[in-house]
Amino acid sequence: QVQLVESGGGLVQPGGSLRLSCVASGFTFTNYAMKWFRQTPGKERELVATISDSGDSTAYTSSVKGRFTISRDNSRNTMYVQMNSMKPEDTAVYYCNAARTFFSGSRADFNSWGQGTQVIVSS
Repeated sequence: QVQLVESGGGLVQPGGSLRLSCVASGFTFTNYAMKWFRQTPGKERELVATISDSGDSTAYTSSVKGRFTISRDNSRNTMYVQMNSMKPEDTAVYYCNAARTFFSGSRADFNSWGQGTQVIVSS
């Protein structure tokens, strides 16, 4: 049974930083590219960042490029995103998911999404 557990969210001031974590289980972590998504009320879930199965390749949506850094620790079945220089428009619930290939756009292979972690950027 696939489980994806996000954590690390909270309230941060504009310009501040947060580090989110995603612990995965129920599948072979090293066989999958991992992805961070975010969603705000009334909007579709948005792909934020992708990391390849080995961690060698990363990709970001333009709005976070240069501010967010995605990483993974395959020994811990865990993925991270370091979010710096945060902006109010980063406010969202952040989710993680996976895909068998890196070049898969916004595809998420698992229907069982985690509960997400709420990030609020506000002064």
